[in-house]
Amino acid sequence: MGWLFLKVLTVGLSFLGLFYPFVDFRFGEKTRSQKPNFVIILADDMGWGDLGANWAETKDTPNLDKMAAEGMRFVDFHAAASTCSPSRASLLTGRLGLRHGVTHNFAVSSAGGLPLNETTLAEALRPAGYVTGVIGKWHLGHHGSYHPNFRGFDYYFGIPYSNDMGCTDTPGYNHPPCPACPYTVHNRPLRTPERACYTDVALPLYEDLTIVEQPVNLSSLAQRYAEKASQFIQRASADGRPFLLYVAPAHMHVPLPATRPSADLPGLTPYAAALREMDGLVGQIKGEVDRMAKGNTLIWFTGDNGPWAQKCELAGSMGPFMGLWQGRRGGSPAKQTTWEGGHRVPALAYWPGRVPANVTSTALLSVLDIFPTVVGLAQASLPPNRRFDGLDASEVLFGQLQTGHRVLFHPNSGAAGEYGALQTVRLEHYKAFYITGGAEACDGSVGLEQQHEPPLIFNLEDDAAEGAPLERGGTEYQAILPQVRQVLADVLQDISEDNTSRADYTQDPLATPCCNPYHAACRCQTV
Repeated sequence: MGWLFLKVLTVGLSFLGLFYPFVDFRFGEKTRSQKPNFVIILADDMGWGDLGANWAETKDTPNLDKMAAEGMRFVDFHAAASTCSPSRASLLTGRLGLRHGVTHNFAVSSAGGLPLNETTLAEALRPAGYVTGVIGKWHLGHHGSYHPNFRGFDYYFGIPYSNDMGCTDTPGYNHPPCPACPYTVHNRPLRTPERACYTDVALPLYEDLTIVEQPVNLSSLAQRYAEKASQFIQRASADGRPFLLYVAPAHMHVPLPATRPSADLPGLTPYAAALREMDGLVGQIKGEVDRMAKGNTLIWFTGDNGPWAQKCELAGSMGPFMGLWQGRRGGSPAKQTTWEGGHRVPALAYWPGRVPANVTSTALLSVLDIFPTVVGLAQASLPPNRRFDGLDASEVLFGQLQTGHRVLFHPNSGAAGEYGALQTVRLEHYKAFYITGGAEACDGSVGLEQQHEPPLIFNLEDDAAEGAPLERGGTEYQAILPQVRQVLADVLQDISEDNTSRADYTQDPLATPCCNPYHAACRCQTV
């Protein structure tokens, strides 16, 4: 009953907009815990080549490059899917979409979200004494019990889904551009399909359960995220509570913010300016960690998927992972595809005194590994009666092991095939495609879906650009094909025997976040 009373109390305070100032971080141990803190930063639509430490052509990530020099950089690190919601669900559960049920994105009017019987990282860490917060994009369900405050997070400040899923008064850069929110009520449709622009519902900003601003001001959002992250770190550190802070900035998803030109760096493109703004956000968070909890905090930075190529000059760089085989057949080999450009993402780990400095790791790792690694380091317990696709990568982080996965599976993410299906297999340095297809490219072309039986197999060690598959009759192909077939059969059998979930993708207009339905675009501001 005590827990229920506390939950009711905090929900009530949240609806009054009063939750965060009164969160009591002091329940539990008064002395400083020796358990480590965790800050997980998940960039949105950031390309592998957008990190300067990865790609010499990029000059706009000085803070991230400094973190790479002071920590570990992973060059063979992968998102668990090539689109938003499935990738984020896998980060927070350590499981593929065929297990946790989230195989494609949720909508503005989605009634469901990440299935409630799935345990999030925050829910796993709270019994171990952790205070938990999420700042930024959620995109795992915002209606009812799917809201982050009911998924293990003590504090939430951010937007419920992608920053293009609602109009704003500061629409920034998009391709094609979208209009600002209206100020008068009219009968226009909720969304303009031909331009993918939302017209009559504004993008909301939540603090806990309360919409504090609708539409959100995208131009100041990064700085507000930095301030809220700093406050969270300060409060948890001052009380000696170990903490989990999950930060999911809107960058580099369109619309990119219309930032003011820098006097020191004139002539920056909108993408470069936005990349610098995101880098500055990371730098502020790292600075606060160094000031309050250096030596006892792991910062893990990565991305949810590759760049959104159809946005042309507003999309990031895939680096050398060009997906040339697909490129010759039309469409983009980036976001929404299972080509390397769609799921190979930048990744860094920083923990002075624990993670060795200035190390480049070639271990095959995944966003899936964050869950079991953090649970293990926190001395928490993995959820029972379910199987995990991630591995505990702590020995890699601490420089004790040079290898990660032998096998990864890249689920279909919109460009081809059924959502979530496992038809692309990474086996050591080989990669097999049972299906291919290109997402919409900058020129509007789409690569047609093609089935491959037997599969295309590429040797990524010799062909990172995925330009020329192995000859099917060759010795190398014939040696690897039976292994590919076996590991794929094994994982599908394992999933069939697992405790799996199914996400609710039904939509209900009443689930659309709207703080004032009587105002145009749901306009309101409570702070």
